[in-house]
Amino acid sequence: MSRQLEKIKELIQLREKARLGGGEKRIESQHQKGKYTARERIAMLLDEGSFEEFDMFVEHRCHNFGMEKKKYLGDGVVTGYGTIDGRLVYIFAQDFTVSGGSLSEMQSKKICKVMDQAMKMGAPVIGINDSGGARIQEGINALAGYAEIFQRNILASGVIPQISGIFGPCAGGAVYSPALTDFNIMTQGTSYMFLTGPKVVKTVLGEDVTQENLGGASVHTTKSGVAHFSVETEEDGFQLIRSLLSYIPQNNMEEAPRVENDDPIDRADDLLNEIIPDNGNRPYNMYEVIGSVVDNGEFLEVHADYAKNIIVGFARFDGQSVGIVANQPKYLAGVLDINASRKGARFVRFCDAFNIPIVTLVDVPGFLPGTGQEYGGVIVHGAKLLYAYGEATVPKITVTLRKSYGGAHIVMSCKQLRGDINYAWPSAEIAVMGADGAIEVLYSKEIAAAGDQKAEVVEAKKKEYNDLFCNPYEAARYGYIDDVIEPRNTRFRVIRALHQLRNKKLTNPAKKHDNLPL
Repeated sequence: MSRQLEKIKELIQLREKARLGGGEKRIESQHQKGKYTARERIAMLLDEGSFEEFDMFVEHRCHNFGMEKKKYLGDGVVTGYGTIDGRLVYIFAQDFTVSGGSLSEMQSKKICKVMDQAMKMGAPVIGINDSGGARIQEGINALAGYAEIFQRNILASGVIPQISGIFGPCAGGAVYSPALTDFNIMTQGTSYMFLTGPKVVKTVLGEDVTQENLGGASVHTTKSGVAHFSVETEEDGFQLIRSLLSYIPQNNMEEAPRVENDDPIDRADDLLNEIIPDNGNRPYNMYEVIGSVVDNGEFLEVHADYAKNIIVGFARFDGQSVGIVANQPKYLAGVLDINASRKGARFVRFCDAFNIPIVTLVDVPGFLPGTGQEYGGVIVHGAKLLYAYGEATVPKITVTLRKSYGGAHIVMSCKQLRGDINYAWPSAEIAVMGADGAIEVLYSKEIAAAGDQKAEVVEAKKKEYNDLFCNPYEAARYGYIDDVIEPRNTRFRVIRALHQLRNKKLTNPAKKHDNLPL
């Protein structure tokens, strides 16, 4: 055999060794936990045969605690690029079979190289997290490695889409990278995220808590809002990432995706003409409205299990990708609170960063009252949603279905926050407050003096107030509502508005950056 062929044989052997990660036993252990290996995950996510790997032969440089005797090719992370539905993406997947996927100096350099390349090429970056945290043997070098990754997350924010799949442990400083990305996906039962683990919680607070109850998928999708999606299997997670990317452009310089549409733009739905109950205090399901107006009833909801009083997610109108924000009357009457405001604001800002038009469906009675909300800073959190809508320059279409009262009316993409097209259904009630509260202020003396006729006076004054204010025509009279539309035609009117707004150009004043209320 020639020397050249020997070198080629050596290369092939080294590649085979690198692909084994921490070895067959550790791969088997990963499978027994119901988890896939880093390379299996990449193969499942990307288009078949499209993956090109970087830095397969990288090794760590640590000599502390006998680490020089424990070296594995690739050093605990697989990095590179490939395609999803033919679109270029960059990816890194931590390899739990190598030192528990712990982050070393060299692992961070591999991840940073991929992120830098993604920024240069203007393509999404996907991180699959499965790591025990910082590699303790490397000390400050591991911490510096995390900081290098975080800095790139920050600079890439709003420039390229960043998606994190939490498919195993993610603890300590490791959690900040997913927290800085646009979307987090967790698997039920096999992933968790927390800054301090159960042992530290027990030592410091004397509190017994499991990993799952401290930072499992159910916790972060329902209570904290850290995770946007929870999936049963990793396969579900990869399909979700592919679906999510189909609504998002490659970078902030591209327009939102458009696809072929076979759903007639003038499809009307008589259901919408009857969906609003006669009793204004009765709920209806906003999902039915969304499903009726979007292309083929397809809606990819974000943060589905968190702050259910507001709905956010992606859909299409005539093939055009849009972000939908909608109050949900079936949950807390659709009222805005701290969590709903945060959820909505984050989503609106994402859509604006990536040129995705926003369609807002309004039925909001106001903000949730009480000391819990006020002490928690509902003012500043509500201001986040207000700020997000006000700074957004993408096309903004608002449809008021029923209630739109007080400060909540302003916050939900009103005309004065540069709403482009503001429609209302005939059932819309746009006012400072509802009749019950208003007459207590406006007619308190008359009601107090009514004596036995109090009930009749109250009803008469309610009718008087409703006739004056609780309709869309008062707002339309001032041009704050562009048109009052028949509910069954909502889809057609929204699509026509989107067509009109395709070439919208609007810029904000030049500044170093804003000072968003946090």
